[in-house]
Amino acid sequence: MPDRNARRAEDAEPRLGSPYPAQFQKEIAGRAKYLLGDLFGLDQFGVNLTELPPGAASSQRHWHSAEDEFIYVLEGTPTLVTDDGDELLGPGDCAGFKAGAPNGHCLVNRAGSTVRYLEIGTRRPDIDACEYPAIDMRLEPDGTGRRRFVRRDGTSY
Repeated sequence: MPDRNARRAEDAEPRLGSPYPAQFQKEIAGRAKYLLGDLFGLDQFGVNLTELPPGAASSQRHWHSAEDEFIYVLEGTPTLVTDDGDELLGPGDCAGFKAGAPNGHCLVNRAGSTVRYLEIGTRRPDIDACEYPAIDMRLEPDGTGRRRFVRRDGTSY
């Protein structure tokens, strides 16, 4: 395919499910992420179009040590779940999460139709750790520029 400056979102292969350890994948089942930034070789920040069918969550509730996150709702009515409580969002609503701010968050689709939203965030797998306050899991740099899931005591899954 020739190089193009503009692409269609459906040109991106969807990434289904989650890389979480098996016991933490159930809530994320059905989630599809279209890695739009990868279509253009972007490596300083990620841009994903994410779809959540009814009942699916965007992730386990989490926060990042070195990555900012931003979401913008395109379709549907997801519930934003944070340490501060639940908040119903709709098309045109957005939320942001500053790196290092310990406010665990995720989106959950408790409605009857698919939710679609954009997520944009920093890419720092070399230094970013991710905390999951509701479960015994942490994502930490592995020394190779990638990250690995561990328990809070540091043991691997």
